[in-house]
Amino acid sequence: MVISKDKISDAYKVSAKVSKECDLKRGLRNADGSGIVAGVTSVGDAYGVDADSNPIHGKLFYRNININKLVDCSFEEVVYLLMLGKLPTAEELCEFKKELAELAVLPWDDAKKGNVMNRLSIGVLKLYGYDEKPDSVDLSDVFRHCLSLVARFPLLVASAYRGEKVEFDPKLSVAENLLCMIRGNKNFTENEAKLLNLALVLHAEHGGGNNSAFSVHTLASSGTDTFSVIAAGLGSLKGPKHGGACSAICNMMDEIKANVKDWKDETEIYNYLAKIIKKEAGDGSGLIYGMGHAIYTMSDPRAVIFKARAKALARERGMMDEFKLYMLIEELSPKAFLDVKGSKKPLCANIDFYSGFLYRMLGIPEELVLPLFATARIAGWSAHRIDELVNGGRIIRPAYWDLSRKYIKGKKGVAKKK
Repeated sequence: MVISKDKISDAYKVSAKVSKECDLKRGLRNADGSGIVAGVTSVGDAYGVDADSNPIHGKLFYRNININKLVDCSFEEVVYLLMLGKLPTAEELCEFKKELAELAVLPWDDAKKGNVMNRLSIGVLKLYGYDEKPDSVDLSDVFRHCLSLVARFPLLVASAYRGEKVEFDPKLSVAENLLCMIRGNKNFTENEAKLLNLALVLHAEHGGGNNSAFSVHTLASSGTDTFSVIAAGLGSLKGPKHGGACSAICNMMDEIKANVKDWKDETEIYNYLAKIIKKEAGDGSGLIYGMGHAIYTMSDPRAVIFKARAKALARERGMMDEFKLYMLIEELSPKAFLDVKGSKKPLCANIDFYSGFLYRMLGIPEELVLPLFATARIAGWSAHRIDELVNGGRIIRPAYWDLSRKYIKGKKGVAKKK
């Protein structure tokens, strides 16, 4: 049975007029782009406007600590911070690393190669069957579930990528182990390990409202098991509108490098960006991937940090011409959007814009970029999983109005049944 896309779409379509009359909050966002407050969390916070909604340079906090103060921390320290609310002492960190290393073992011998994100999701759900109390929502059990997943994510990623069993070396950090397991040897530099550690730190958490964290909160509120909760986070992250942006940026940059003859010619670069916005180039979406963010306006603090580190590595690797091309695209994109679309909305580079370039310089295959993102974000997801159990109490259940009924606006702007 073949049914046209238009016929399928027409069966579900809601007119813009109805959406406006009902004051629907598409994506749980207000008309000005700000998010609707759906809960309170102490895990992380990100914002790009001040109290009066004026654009400001972006700020990101993990447990009320500015991300700029955490860039020299190890990923293990940040996991401890997110899951237990404070940075560990030297003794606590030592014990924590030992526990992570003890948990970093997969309870099966077979390793299958395939789409790494899908294999990661399968692995998480498979681990449900190896746990003694997989359905328990007792905080001690849930913390154990989460910590074991944090420890095993690097193994799941590397084994799916290589198609063979890998082992965690307790003498090495998480970042160092990842490089060893991915490459199949210990051939990495200290600087490479530091940069991958930084990537893990910067991706570890981004507040409770991002799509994957909210998915974690939603499933956790239903009372389901930890493994199903984390699998939902993975499914969300895989979406191209969430974690998949980095691949889109890499593809876009390959196209720009192939079609812009002079990478230093601002006019040529600007003209090609305009073609992308007009849907005459690129993938036809009209988007310049890596530019703009749902929260940040003037700057993404993670992108600022990545940009500085990418510049240093580009100089070391003799790739400054390409790095300067990235900078020109960042500089010219807001003007191109203003001229073509008349958009005056502040536009900044987000973390994915420079992270893809940095990963390429590190020799990380594109198929591993998103799984590495997940390996970092499991820390934040775990904290939000526990946060919902402690502070939630009710199942998350927003309303959807059936258009077979008629609604009118009440005096307070609330839609009521007619």
